[in-house]
Amino acid sequence: MTSADLLPAAVLKRKAVVYVRQSTPAQVESNLESQRRQYELVDVARSRGFREVEVIDDDLGRSASGTVARPGFERLVASLCAGEVGAVLCFDASRLARNGRDWHHLLELCGLVEARVIDLDGIYDPCRPNDRLLLGMKGSISEFELGVLRARMLDAARAKARRGELRISVPIGYIWHREIGLGFDPDLRIQEVIRLIFARFRELGSARQVFLSLLAEQVHFPRPSDGKKLVSFEWTPIRYRNVISVLKNPFYAGAYAYGKGEKRTEIIDGRARTSYGHRKPLGEWEVLLKDHHDGYIGWTEFERNQKQLAFNNYAKVGGAKSGRGGRALLAGLLSCGRCGRRLMVSYSGRPPGQPVYRCDRPNLMLGLPRCFTFGGLRVDAAVAKELLRAVEPMAIEAAVEAGRRYMEARSEQQRIVELELQQARYEASLAERRYAACDPDNRLIAAQLEKGWETALRRVEACEARLKAARAPDPAAALPDFAGLAEDLDAAWNAPGVTMRARQRLLRALVTDIIADVDEATREVVLTIHWRGGQHSQLRVRKPKSGEHGCSTSDDALGVIRSMAGRWADDHIAASLNRMGLRTGQNKTWTAKRVSSIRRVNGIDGYLSADKSSEWRTMTEAARELNVTNHSIRRLIREQILPARQLVRGAPYQIRLSDLQSEAVQAALRRKEAPCHTDFQNQLPMFPGT
Repeated sequence: MTSADLLPAAVLKRKAVVYVRQSTPAQVESNLESQRRQYELVDVARSRGFREVEVIDDDLGRSASGTVARPGFERLVASLCAGEVGAVLCFDASRLARNGRDWHHLLELCGLVEARVIDLDGIYDPCRPNDRLLLGMKGSISEFELGVLRARMLDAARAKARRGELRISVPIGYIWHREIGLGFDPDLRIQEVIRLIFARFRELGSARQVFLSLLAEQVHFPRPSDGKKLVSFEWTPIRYRNVISVLKNPFYAGAYAYGKGEKRTEIIDGRARTSYGHRKPLGEWEVLLKDHHDGYIGWTEFERNQKQLAFNNYAKVGGAKSGRGGRALLAGLLSCGRCGRRLMVSYSGRPPGQPVYRCDRPNLMLGLPRCFTFGGLRVDAAVAKELLRAVEPMAIEAAVEAGRRYMEARSEQQRIVELELQQARYEASLAERRYAACDPDNRLIAAQLEKGWETALRRVEACEARLKAARAPDPAAALPDFAGLAEDLDAAWNAPGVTMRARQRLLRALVTDIIADVDEATREVVLTIHWRGGQHSQLRVRKPKSGEHGCSTSDDALGVIRSMAGRWADDHIAASLNRMGLRTGQNKTWTAKRVSSIRRVNGIDGYLSADKSSEWRTMTEAARELNVTNHSIRRLIREQILPARQLVRGAPYQIRLSDLQSEAVQAALRRKEAPCHTDFQNQLPMFPGT
């Protein structure tokens, strides 16, 4: 059969399309011979008689398995549908398609427009049954070959992974050694920052709090600057994803894991789209070899960290909500003793509002009445008091441990800065050697090297300043007195620097759950506290009556008002209360108006200012009757010449009228021209001979 019979003149009038493709970018860079032979098909097309030849190489580095979009193949199909193509030239059938759908679709279009398919073996006419059968077999063989190659490679990789020998990509902090296999990165700075993340998580129990604390200390984390080779790093400020990736990776626990993710394929716009990296549960991993290599932590600690991260997830099913701050101490710990559901927290009153615990879920989900509702201030205070009573025997040991951890944290921070300074000095020395080795006449390169050297020196100065500050802390910031806090736990609990988040974390360290109920007969909130270790205790808190609030006047202040009312005016009572340090129910100072309001509410009779027939006088009234100053009256009282009384400490003096006319008082007042020398009984002279 001659070429004229295989390629009619009508076909030669059209253009020939040479389709060039390689599967991966690595093949594009390395397999240059295959690429060259595909481009040589242009000469084959011209030798067959085609004058116009078009090369489509848009799909270099793209797979033909059907899971990746191929714009070059789509352009080829569009040209076939337009009737512009007389022949399609390819190196072999696998270059055109590796799946039956695309291959047979292409053959169908070639048959409709009477185009030919040409490869190195010959010319094929899809309109002829024998050629169509042969092309179909080539396409099936190509698809089968791809499946066999893929299955062999995956089976070999799995077999090697089961032995822990497959050199997969490892996280920062590990490298593959040529002799010993997987081991620690020799860079001590990388090791220290990873160990610091785990140590800080043991202390704080929250990945975000670890991130915020390290960010406040200006800790940096390595970032690969050479792609997946993980040979050179660029140190940048730490990010949250760095912290969470370290905490969730089992490699840091000494475990070799393979097959942690899976791929998912979806049909989008008539084409298969495959996405990778979907994580699977730990029980579905293909390979998990514990104690495979040295770990930064143990496997037990890794599992504990995963549970803690799961509990920290807001509203996660199966665990209590972690301490996230706010104004409610028991948020996420209280359970209803009637329906078993978690109690919700709401805030009543003006902002910021007071916490209120309520069982609302039966009402919201089923339309049933609420189980109960009670305020949070009294309950929180009672549970805090019970917690402090429980930890009091261990307070001294806890203080010693807190001091030890505080010093360890400071030493870790100093160690990180020392390593950063050591690396900065090395980089500055390297930049200096590069600048010294440069030809001075080449100013373009020398100027850039000099700029890099200056940048490295500035970094050394910054690291030295940070290290100096770490070694010599601010004297204004005194070290915490942990021993003093152990002696006064209540003051430590209510200290201004203690946040609600810290109180919640301390409570959750000792308490697993609290069952709440309301005893309507006695109007008490019944709390059953489940302590860690299996112990239980019950606590009863009186529930306030309707209209009762927490801003009521203290009993001490009411006692002072009752004892002074009727003898003293409201302004004197207010001044006495302020001198005694007593406050109103709203934590304000006292005024005459506020004293008058409290008297009216509690039914306390007031002072009758028009009644002057009494035998008692105030200090001011006594000074007026004797025509002296208040200071003179106070001096006579201090020297016990003038008898006086006080209802309570800090209250005004009360002086009897008859005592003002006594001989001792009159004699003391007559001596006002000369220094007053009081004769005390039983006083011995200092110099008896004079």
